[in-house]
Amino acid sequence: MSDQLPHPPKAVIFDWDNTLVDSWGTIQAALNMTFDDFGLETWTLDQTKQRVARSMRDSFPILFGEDRWEQAKDSFYGHFQSIHLETLMPLAGAHDLLCALRDNGTYIGVVSNKNGDFLRKEADHLGWTPFFGKIVGATDAAKDKPAPDPVHLAMGDSSAPQYENLWFVGDSVVDIQCARNVGATAILIGDEITGHGDTQNSATLSPDWHFADCGALVGVVKGFSKVL
Repeated sequence: MSDQLPHPPKAVIFDWDNTLVDSWGTIQAALNMTFDDFGLETWTLDQTKQRVARSMRDSFPILFGEDRWEQAKDSFYGHFQSIHLETLMPLAGAHDLLCALRDNGTYIGVVSNKNGDFLRKEADHLGWTPFFGKIVGATDAAKDKPAPDPVHLAMGDSSAPQYENLWFVGDSVVDIQCARNVGATAILIGDEITGHGDTQNSATLSPDWHFADCGALVGVVKGFSKVL
């Protein structure tokens, strides 16, 4: 990573879970209830952080088998729906970061491997939907992250100039891969890169910039407003 700060973005695409909101506990609880339903061993929180990154249609056939993964999907969705809004918590500085980007006139979108319906309900629950041009979840595009398809969908049809300086902000190896696949600046939020256990050759991937949390990035974005 360079010692110089990144250039002001024309557009920013955010991951959702554990980038803007804290949802590890919710994901772990819903997964473990699903594992119990299928007689499988449950995961610790650390195992969940390392193994969860790709979308359900990419990961569940491996976890539950091709013949049972759709049944497991329904089980997980039932458990998740029962708890996700009541346990949803914004991460420190996330709202301030969205406000700072909006005030700079930056286009903001979301690309997540969470089910799109759940994703949009959570954004509505927090009152954040107006920040975003588009909110794209799993299966909304032809392929899921790290493929470029959902980013193109989130950016819209008339956004070619915005790709000149696009940020992808996330917490996982898959987010960094996705940034690379669309030529975006990869910005990592958090203490560590998650999702190593679900990604090959993850050791070769590192972000362009790393910030401890959203709050640490707010000052950088507000500094841009002085030169824009």
